[in-house]
Amino acid sequence: MRIWHQSFTVLGDVGPYRAALQRHLDAACSPGTTVDLHGMKPGTYPSAYPGTHIGYVYLSGLHREQFVQAALTAADQGYDAVFIATIPDTGFEEARSLVDIPVIAFGNTSVAVAATLGSCVGIVNFIAELVPQLRRNMRNYGFGELVGPIVQVEAGFNDIMAAYADPQPLIDAFTRAARRAIAEGADVIVPGEGPLNVFLADQGLTRVDDVPVIDSLGTCLRMAELRANLHASGGLRPATTGFYHARPDRALVDAARDFYHIPASLREDGIPGSLRAGDA
Repeated sequence: MRIWHQSFTVLGDVGPYRAALQRHLDAACSPGTTVDLHGMKPGTYPSAYPGTHIGYVYLSGLHREQFVQAALTAADQGYDAVFIATIPDTGFEEARSLVDIPVIAFGNTSVAVAATLGSCVGIVNFIAELVPQLRRNMRNYGFGELVGPIVQVEAGFNDIMAAYADPQPLIDAFTRAARRAIAEGADVIVPGEGPLNVFLADQGLTRVDDVPVIDSLGTCLRMAELRANLHASGGLRPATTGFYHARPDRALVDAARDFYHIPASLREDGIPGSLRAGDA
């Protein structure tokens, strides 16, 4: 089985995170599963790193095209599933409507699985600007009443990268934020965004006091494997009716993308050979 993982980071720019992500997916994937890691195209963030860009609806919308291109390329190249590994689920609905292979999204899947462990899901995030988008997404998924507090860790992207060399300050900051969410009613925690999730998993943090902390990336990988198996064995796939699910003809999609000058080079993540979970 081959799964395409799509990050919202330029993986070539974030060595410690990339290495931790590799270790984590190596450990999480089933025997026989290959996970190819893909990042955003180099130069995607010319002025600041992802947190600034994904805090704005227009910039986030522009970056969505790389996720759509990833799904189209994955389907064309015979992948069994696509994993959108960012909690705002960028391009999820669009990609899901364009390809037959399963499209698994970080926020959608991790919250759905968290609901099997508790009745009030708290999200502990590190990009405050994402909160309105997360709330809107959860309402659209039907999870609006399920998701309770969304609490911010007192740390930024660069702090998370630095924490691989000095873990304890970020562990303490996450624990404080999780306890705030628990005090507001959360009985299961989803860590927001891949870098924070991978760091916590790398440190072996699975609970805060009596409350479980979801490993969103590991959970989504397992869901991608499950959905891929169900798709292959029984043809399970989403609805293809209505505005959010209807499948346009591929020629129509390609012509529209050509008209807007969306380059095929979006599929290139700039990492020689791509990183592959399961490889030595």
